[in-house]
Amino acid sequence: MESHQIYQLFEQEVNQAQTNLNLAKASLYIAQLNELDLDLKAYLNALDTMALEVKERLPKASYPLKIIQTINQYLFQDLGFHGNTEDYYDPQNSYLNHVIERRVGIPITLSVIYLEIADRLAFPMVGIGMPGHFLIRPEFEEVGIFVDSFNQGEILFEQDCEERLQQIYQQSLKLQPHFLEPVTKQQILFRMLNNLKQIYIQRQQLKKAAQILDLILILSPNDPLELRERGLIYYQLQNWLKAREDLEMYLALFPQAQDANAIRQLLEQIGQ
Repeated sequence: MESHQIYQLFEQEVNQAQTNLNLAKASLYIAQLNELDLDLKAYLNALDTMALEVKERLPKASYPLKIIQTINQYLFQDLGFHGNTEDYYDPQNSYLNHVIERRVGIPITLSVIYLEIADRLAFPMVGIGMPGHFLIRPEFEEVGIFVDSFNQGEILFEQDCEERLQQIYQQSLKLQPHFLEPVTKQQILFRMLNNLKQIYIQRQQLKKAAQILDLILILSPNDPLELRERGLIYYQLQNWLKAREDLEMYLALFPQAQDANAIRQLLEQIGQ
């Protein structure tokens, strides 16, 4: 498949209503941009199979905690899914196909697999975009428990979440209520893409970073800061036409930006 087709399919998927957006499929389009011959159906079928096998293990009278325990046993004990603590910033941790194959990932991709299995079981769960860490929880009012997919499906209460936050940032932090608010599927995808963008920029893999920014700007069209970042990457890649388009749009959307003069100077250099 050609990359332009993947962009189109991704855009069609993410522009659907929340109830219709297929999170696994959208995540796999991200992976397909990295591997154009990727077989989406094979990985969607793998998720279907996982859900069926969990369903077979569930007792007839299942309550939320039992369902979570059963998914945990299957994913983390039987299949051996686990968080990648040895090479957290390996980009493969952010591509759903590799996470399914290698059974190792980061909080958000392991959570996507968990959410997709729960969805197939008609057990509603939502993503929780806590700073520095991604959790999930059953979508019931005042359920009071959270699941940490990166740590073998550990069940957390609100106080545990605050402790986890302090562990991550190595300082005393107060858990704010909005830290535990559910996020949309689009926000999950944005967070996955932002992880990849930061990895590729850090590694100076600028062509890949530009591709990821293309997807981010499908999710968040005309976001001035993302346009600026892509424009600067195109500038480094000496793609003057695309750099000019993005940087001019950035200034049009954000004329009072602190770096507006510096961007205008870059545009003058491009024009020379």
